[in-house]
Formats: sequence, C-alpha cells, structure tokens
Amino acid sequence: MPKQSAKETLQEVYTILTEGNYDAISQLVGYLNSGDPGYVSSYKGAREKIIALDRYAPIEIMLKEFLKK
Repeated sequence: MPKQSAKETLQEVYTILTEGNYDAISQLVGYLNSGDPGYVSSYKGAREKIIALDRYAPIEIMLKEFLKK
C-alpha cells in the first residue's frame, strides 16, 4: 500500500478528531509545533497516524504556500 502524503494524513486525522468532537486544529498545531504526540487524541488511531507523519513536511508545504506571490 502506498504511503499517504502529508496532506492526506492531516486531512484524515482532522476528520477523525472533528468526528470525535475534539478541537482538531488546536491538537494538530500543538503537535506540529512541539513534536509531542500527547497533543493529539488517541481516538480512532489519530495519534498513531500523526506520529507516522514527518511533522516538518506540512510545515514546509504551508510556509511555501504562504510565501507564494
């Protein structure tokens, strides 16, 4: 099975967390900022999915997108 892209992983974790009535954005920002997986709920495997993600990939993608002219 092919590896998910950073975007696909983030979307999947976001969907899981919002489905569980968690503050998905806050949890994802906390994890991406600190690297501490404890920021992300273990609900439906969200934490395990986010740990598999190279946390610098989405930061790099967002920064490139933000700086586009």
